[in-house]
Formats: sequence, C-alpha cells, structure tokens
Amino acid sequence: MRDMRIFDTNNTVVLGLIGFGGFLAVWTLLSLSGLIPSLFLPSPAAVVERFVYLLNHRFAGGTLVDHLGASMLRFAGGFGLAVLVGIPLGLLMGWFRLLDDIVTPLFDAVRFIAPIAWVPFAALWFGTGIGGPIMIIFAGAFPPCLINAYRGAKFADPRLIEAARMLGTPDRRMITEILLPSAVPSIIAGLRISAGLGWQSLVGAELIVASTGIGYMMVQGQGNVSTTTVMAGMIGIGIIGLVIDVVLRRVEEAILRRRGLSA
Repeated sequence: MRDMRIFDTNNTVVLGLIGFGGFLAVWTLLSLSGLIPSLFLPSPAAVVERFVYLLNHRFAGGTLVDHLGASMLRFAGGFGLAVLVGIPLGLLMGWFRLLDDIVTPLFDAVRFIAPIAWVPFAALWFGTGIGGPIMIIFAGAFPPCLINAYRGAKFADPRLIEAARMLGTPDRRMITEILLPSAVPSIIAGLRISAGLGWQSLVGAELIVASTGIGYMMVQGQGNVSTTTVMAGMIGIGIIGLVIDVVLRRVEEAILRRRGLSA
C-alpha cells in the first residue's frame, strides 16, 4: 500500500510537470509567432527576467519583495481578524440556539455579497490606509471560518455531550473541551478556503484602495504599459498563495493523522 501511494504521488508529479511544460510551450509559441504583439503577450523568459529584476530593483515605491511584504501584512491582519471572530462565533452559534437564530438571518444576507463590492465603502471609510484592505479581506475570509466552525460544532459526538451534561459541565467547558476538539478538522478545512478567498480579496482591494502592495504594483505596471511587470506580479501572487495553501494543508494532514482520520 505504501509503495502504491508513492507510485501515485510520483505519477501525479510527472503529470503535473507535463501539464505545466505544455502550458509554457504553448505560451512560448504564441509569443514568438507574432500573432499577439509582445507588448501584450511577452515570452515566459521575458517575464522571468522582469520578475528577477523586480526582486532587486524598486518599482512603484519598492521592490517586489517590499510589495509582497506589504500585501502579506494586510492579509495577516484581515485573515487573523476573520479567524478570531469567525471561529468562536461559529462555535457559540453551534451551541446556543438563541444566538444561532439571531445571527444566521443577518449572516445569510451578508455572506453572498462579493468582497470586492465592499471596496467603495472601504475607500470612503479608510482611504488608502491599511484599514480598507483589511476590511475587504475580512469580508472574504470570515464566512468560511464561521460556517466550518459552526458545522464542526453541530457534528460533535452527541454521546460526549450527553455525558458532559449529566456531569453538570458548564457551557464554557462544553465549548472548549468538547465542541472545539470535535470541530478542529472542519475548522482547518475551512481555514484553507478562507485563506484562499482572503488572498484573492486582498489583491482585488489593492488594485483600487492601496498605495503599496502587489496589487498596487500591478496597477502601476498597467499604467506604464509594462505587461511583464503585471505578469511578474501575478507570479508573485501565485507563489505566495500556493505557500499559504501548502502550509495549511500540512497542518490539516497532521491533525487528521493524529486523530486517526487519515492514512
């Protein structure tokens, strides 16, 4: 079985490399064919060259690392706030029926509003400061945190709950010692979704209401008709997003393995 899993993993990696290589080949052929002007579709080599250049040279007020750092700081603020509010609130809603009845109608009405729709309010309330992007990231990251914590609390083992009630366990300990441990796998899965939505929301926010960050750098690249700068920014966004997802995936696998829920 172990050998089979290794074979499957290696097979997946090979197929992924084939797909990526095919994408680069098509991109290179299109850029060299002249069908699309290089101004609008530069070659992969030109984009990589620009990416390396931006790592060491300032553009729109900072290097690529500086802009990514500013973006990650905003992301940490918005995502962290979503976690701090969404997970406890979801657990409390899963335990207290009255709170569930009060919050759910408002939450269901608001959670379908796209995070980017909050941009005008963020610009009016916070201008180009850090508050606007944090607000928009929070709008994207908050719903998955709450929903998965709530769902995890609802699927807690009823036998444990009944036994704790018979022993007279107070609500606070019921939530922290029964609901929270039961909901951890669901919460971690929700964090992956939340982080992805939050990171996407951040870039959208920075395109409009920021004076630093990777989104701002891309807007300045567009204004200078520098397609390579825009695409280098996209590569940076993809790399950071991938790193965030890989870290959360490893955390999820470790927790599931510890609980005996994964091989």
